Amino acid sequence: MADASVSSGADIGQDVPDIPDTYVRALDDGGSVVNFVVDGVHCGGCVKRVERAVNGLEGVANGRLNLSTKRLTVVFEQALVRPREIVSAIVGAGYGARPYDPKTLETQQARDEKELITCMGVSGFAAANVMLLSVSVWAGHSGGMEHATRDMFHWISGLIAMPAIAYAGRPFFRSAVRALRVGAMNMDVPISLAVLLAAGMSLAETIAGAKHVYFDASIMLLFFLLIGRTLDMKMRGRAALAAQNLLALRADAATVIDDDGVARAMPVEALKPGMVVAVATGQRVAADGVVEEGRSDLDTSLITGETAPVAVAPGADVFAGTLNMSGPLRVRVTKGDEATLLSEIVRLMEAAEQGRDTFVRIADRAARVYAPAVHILAAATFIGWMLLGGLAWDGSLKIAIAVLIITCPCALGLAVPVVHVVASGRLLSRGVLLKSSDALERLAEVDTLVFDKTGTLTHGRLALDEAGVDRTVLERAATLARASTHPLSRGLAQAAGVGAQCDDVSEHPGQGLMGTVEGQAARLGSAAFVGGVDVAESDATGPEIWFRCGDAAPVRFGFLDGLREDASAVIDWATDRGMKIVLLSGDRLATVEAVAQEAGISDFAGGLLPQDKIARLEELATQGAKVLMVGDGLNDAPALAAAHVSMSPASGADVSQAAADLVFQGQELAPVTVALDVARGSQRLVLENFGLSLAYNAVAVPIAVAGYVTPLIAAIAMSSSSILVTANAIRLRWGRMGLPETAKEDAH
Repeated sequence: MADASVSSGADIGQDVPDIPDTYVRALDDGGSVVNFVVDGVHCGGCVKRVERAVNGLEGVANGRLNLSTKRLTVVFEQALVRPREIVSAIVGAGYGARPYDPKTLETQQARDEKELITCMGVSGFAAANVMLLSVSVWAGHSGGMEHATRDMFHWISGLIAMPAIAYAGRPFFRSAVRALRVGAMNMDVPISLAVLLAAGMSLAETIAGAKHVYFDASIMLLFFLLIGRTLDMKMRGRAALAAQNLLALRADAATVIDDDGVARAMPVEALKPGMVVAVATGQRVAADGVVEEGRSDLDTSLITGETAPVAVAPGADVFAGTLNMSGPLRVRVTKGDEATLLSEIVRLMEAAEQGRDTFVRIADRAARVYAPAVHILAAATFIGWMLLGGLAWDGSLKIAIAVLIITCPCALGLAVPVVHVVASGRLLSRGVLLKSSDALERLAEVDTLVFDKTGTLTHGRLALDEAGVDRTVLERAATLARASTHPLSRGLAQAAGVGAQCDDVSEHPGQGLMGTVEGQAARLGSAAFVGGVDVAESDATGPEIWFRCGDAAPVRFGFLDGLREDASAVIDWATDRGMKIVLLSGDRLATVEAVAQEAGISDFAGGLLPQDKIARLEELATQGAKVLMVGDGLNDAPALAAAHVSMSPASGADVSQAAADLVFQGQELAPVTVALDVARGSQRLVLENFGLSLAYNAVAVPIAVAGYVTPLIAAIAMSSSSILVTANAIRLRWGRMGLPETAKEDAH
């Protein structure tokens, strides 16, 4: 693969390499699309700068950057702009760029996380040792410590702190330099400036043998900020891998049948419309297409979310990623790899996640004004004391450093994360894992609950409805069922228990089983395969299998997927709080209606594809609804990403868990109510913490500007403000939240 990676400091011009044509995909409307990974992006401001630079190019129709995956998708006209020029614009904005390759994304994520964790460890070790030395110096001031001893402690502190600052501060220093290089400002600029000035002044004071140095303030500041940045990157990393986990479900290669009948292996990326591919039993369909030969059952849970397989025959549409269960097929490809429904689901996930940029943290929004305001204030303090206060440059600089440190955004930065930490612990104790950093803020705004059916409201396990079942007939049918791996056959055999099996069973893929039972010809399968069935006799509210032995009348075996025990109680709880309840499912409408009636839900829809669910969520959003989507299937992943906020049970598919903001354990829905209550409590505490942070700055900053605060006292005050917001957040651990225990007992 050609390496088109570009340093974030490169100049726009001839040093930017061309992008290979293999990374550019033609669109049906005549345009083109190319994807890049943008390096150095870690906040909403970065996203806006990159998008502004790319969208400003002539010939670019649209450029969207996903913060979690760092994937920039650009739709453009090749006649007006080349991919090389797009890379140049990204570089000019202060960021690196390379062609998007999902295979290297995880490696890059691991490398970045490793660097942050290493920096955090170095700064933490150094901070602990420097603080011990600082405590000795503080105690020595009142205990008659000799100057030589004090200077020795200062030198040892400097020898520990200076290398640690140089190493651990790199993530902030690089970000600050990148912003300044393009004439921008971010919160890393005042952080870097405060750390470097405090360390530099401390070194100068140590050389001069002064009483006070401030190595501890510099290294502690880095340590606390690195903790927050590491946690943020880990959460975004999980979201970035959601699409890659989904793409792992596609086939690696396809067996293409040429016009002369010769079979040859081919990568799925090379499949073109019109090609014929062979899909053996147990393989996944390689591309979207139409069945030309063969009959089989497909596991379509990727598309519909339902556990019951679907029978396919010539002329049936099939989709990439679905599993062929019972018979060989030949499929004529209708869409290439990038145009398959599976790839479309990935794009829907990323597009929906990008829409969350409007829900940025309050601290990120405040940073636009905060960073330049801090610099102006510190510079004005320095100049004011020199010109108006009559202080020497070093004294004025100490006061300016104190202003930078005391206005350090630690308390502001902790106002949200510390509440998230406490809330995460509270949720974890109730079986809920919080994955998304801003999910609590969005969850607190929810006024509409949207549930998937199978595996969410219900258990997701098909069990034979034994009401009215003749055990003798069941045992006869089981002699056929035990010879099949079909999910419904297995369910039938499990209900019948251990028993005999027919020796002459023949399986007809997509239809059913034939054999001899007690000397008579018998069939087990679909109504059409068994024959003699009046479909009107069936209520068709769930999966079914029919059995016919000899001339006897056909017998229907229905299967049920029961509601979770507390589903009705949870719905009543949400309804009592004025929330709207909606049920969306890919299953048949009759089945969905039966479950909705049992759960007490009046707004429901069935037979929905992933894009249909997203369309309904968008419709609710246009009506002003703030939707919590709860789903578990692969087909729910795009809807989970598109919703205002989302939850998935731990029993759900890996991709749905990756796409969801929260994952809950157990067989109950009660964690949904706990999450909603904790989120509302968290929002209240976040606002209180911001109020405390602003109050701290309103009091501390004027005192620092007036010269009554040294850098050491500023560091202590800054730490105290952090402790204050942390103590306030701990209050979230108290109080009863979620579905009352009595309601859960009633549900059981």
